[in-house]
Amino acid sequence: MRKISVIGLGYVGLPVAVAFGARQKVVGFDINKSRVKLLSEGVDVTGEVDEYNLRKARINFTSDPNGLRDADFHIVCVPTPVNASNEPDLFPLISASQTVGSQLKKGDVVVYESTVYPGATEEECVPVLEQHSGLKLGRDFTVGYSPERINPGDENHKFTSIRKVVSGSDEKTLNIVKEVYASVIKAGVFCAKSIKVAEAAKVIENTQRDINIALMNELSLIFSRLGIDSRDVLDASETKWNFLPFKPGLVGGHCIGVDPYYLTHKARLVGYTPEVILSGRRINDSMGEYIAQSMLKVLVKNKMQRNDLRIVILGMTFKENVPDLRNSKVYDIVKSLDSMGLSAVIADPYADKTEMKNIYGLDNTDINEINMADVVIFAVAHSSFVDQGWNLIGRLIKPSRPCLVMDIKSVLDRERKPKNVILWRL
Repeated sequence: MRKISVIGLGYVGLPVAVAFGARQKVVGFDINKSRVKLLSEGVDVTGEVDEYNLRKARINFTSDPNGLRDADFHIVCVPTPVNASNEPDLFPLISASQTVGSQLKKGDVVVYESTVYPGATEEECVPVLEQHSGLKLGRDFTVGYSPERINPGDENHKFTSIRKVVSGSDEKTLNIVKEVYASVIKAGVFCAKSIKVAEAAKVIENTQRDINIALMNELSLIFSRLGIDSRDVLDASETKWNFLPFKPGLVGGHCIGVDPYYLTHKARLVGYTPEVILSGRRINDSMGEYIAQSMLKVLVKNKMQRNDLRIVILGMTFKENVPDLRNSKVYDIVKSLDSMGLSAVIADPYADKTEMKNIYGLDNTDINEINMADVVIFAVAHSSFVDQGWNLIGRLIKPSRPCLVMDIKSVLDRERKPKNVILWRL
């Protein structure tokens, strides 16, 4: 049986470590010492693993790289973000490779789960492993790639219930990687033809979703000008058996809104400038500004512009029912409002107040302290918001005069709309 270490204990790495830790001892490594301390105490602030399963798993949580010496099968699950220019930021990946390389032994296998462009594992990571270990790929150690498919907040698609793609630098390594993952993955394992194929398969999964959502967003822009509710159109279209049920919306987070840039970066390096992918990215990245501009147009049309306009935004995390604030496109709405000289009060029960302040410089207000709003932007469909529906909105708005409610996710029942509410849907 292989001795496993997991490097990076975030949304991806922790479920991996817990799954393996349920059947054997695992080394769980993270450079964030406070994160390691909390996990050791049975606390996962991401909410992906409950306390019972976290405590039950046999994981040695550590920030000491020397602990990796106890393992011979290393799984790297660190973030792969983009920089301000939307170019791949490989610093966490390279840093993790340096850490693993410094502890690498003959016979070890290193498997990467982080989303990258095709070729990154062998072209970027392997040289770092060799440099910091003094070992040689193929002779002393081998590598594999098995793309993560974690969907934060999704109770139906967990690490062990999602079919796993695996690959290896040679046939023997592929079989080892397959066997290790098959020991915990209930949904089965698929062997990719090469590491590059596995890398490419991962990056296009989210690119495909990004482009489809971009199409829905563009259709929403068109239908708005035609005076048609886009959700009514989609409800009608979805009656056809092969119509894909994508919806318009904000596309943020650390996957769909980021991964396509890894592919376009590599495409440019080989002499091709993508058109469809980048066009979809431009549309999705513009939706925050579009929502803010639409708000202003509705206010002008209904003569609701006032110097004391009170705007409330419900939700700040990048998606519903998760505390993750990274790359939240709700912030694009806030920035656009700010450029208009408008400010908003933000309430999100899932977001950590300190983290929200540190990342965006914004306050997270207790929703029970908010009332008398002229505009409510229902940005993130947290279940606690959706369950309360119009009752929640009723407590926030001014009952005596017209109020604008912008239902970004179309979760509010139009038939129950209060008479004084002007409802806008994306």
